[in-house]
Amino acid sequence: MTRLISVFLFICMSMATAVLSAERPQRLSPGNVSATFTAPAILSIIPAQAEPGGKVMIFGSGFGDSARVFLGSVEIAAKTSDGKQIEFSVPAQLQPGLYALYLKRADGATSRPYNFAILALRPVVSGLSPDQISACAQGREREVTVLGQNFNEKSMLLFDGAGVKSRFISSEAISFSVPQVVGLHQVLVSNSSGNASLPMALTIETRPEVSQVTVGSEHVNYYELIVSGRNFLQNSSLYVDGQRIGGRGGQEVTEREKLIYQDCTRLIYQRHPYSPVNKDFQIQVVNPGGEASQVVNVSAP
Repeated sequence: MTRLISVFLFICMSMATAVLSAERPQRLSPGNVSATFTAPAILSIIPAQAEPGGKVMIFGSGFGDSARVFLGSVEIAAKTSDGKQIEFSVPAQLQPGLYALYLKRADGATSRPYNFAILALRPVVSGLSPDQISACAQGREREVTVLGQNFNEKSMLLFDGAGVKSRFISSEAISFSVPQVVGLHQVLVSNSSGNASLPMALTIETRPEVSQVTVGSEHVNYYELIVSGRNFLQNSSLYVDGQRIGGRGGQEVTEREKLIYQDCTRLIYQRHPYSPVNKDFQIQVVNPGGEASQVVNVSAP
């Protein structure tokens, strides 16, 4: 009987020892502890949103020598420094939207995911060609090309805040025809709501300019002096040696001298000379708003 009790006690003690051995944790090296229990920790993402091509910095700890960056399911090429800093560029092929950004080490340890927004590319207007046109420009003379970046076939051209018909040329150029307006105006490109370029100034020049003065048809007691240029108006006046001819409220000299408006590039001055001998005089075109051309010296009867 005593022998049976001894055997029973021995068996119980052996089973207890086996249980304790199974429950005792295995000893791990420091490297194994880090790999198994310390996941990469992201402390900051700068910036938290970016356009395709934009650079992003991630700061934290436990990145290892070559932690991989993921935006959703897409792995991004990245550069790791000191196991606590990572730099990468947003791939151009990713569409705008919200992505889960996280890190994954070579040992499989993964950081917490964080929301990262990829923004639509913002259009950039760098210039207008030309940036100034004449108020009386017609046809192709009124066409302006907007130069810049990140334009697409759905880009809208806004003239003083209103959309106008435009022609997509490339991601760097859009052209349009300037409406019949005068003065200083703003031009910008919008790819979507809230995603527009900064405005660029376009000047519609209204100051009259004389390019040429020639003698036209000759009659019995007067001849025509043709004034060519641009930005002439229906009520423009012609000053001849300071004497105003034509225009709103203008008085005709001796009720004979007349100014005839043909179009915005041509005025005809009916001049009655005192003699057929040439004389020197000066002319200047002045618009109703007070804008004046340069003074031109003329030698004619």
